[in-house]
Amino acid sequence: MISADAIRGYVDIMILSILRTAPSYAYELAHTISEISEGEYTIKQTTLYSAVKRLEASGLVDALQGVSPSGKPRTYYQLTPAGSTALLDKCEEWEATKAVVDRFVKGLP
Repeated sequence: MISADAIRGYVDIMILSILRTAPSYAYELAHTISEISEGEYTIKQTTLYSAVKRLEASGLVDALQGVSPSGKPRTYYQLTPAGSTALLDKCEEWEATKAVVDRFVKGLP
């Protein structure tokens, strides 16, 4: 199981990556994160809500009011054009970060 501390800086990239394919609501985002990580990481609801609110305030996602199949109100989040650009930037940053950390983990000079 991956600790929340180890993955904290990457929650935004996870959410943005999921939203690049289709809008989603919070519970579905949490489920998708757990599913894609094959149970290695389960996001807390407070962490998820804080992240989507931060992404919304930054203009990277939009919140849309919708209705669930049962008729209850539901907030869907979708990626904005700025969010698509930010996702590309974050993916490049991730690759650079991973390369540096791998040098230490693998003992490369």
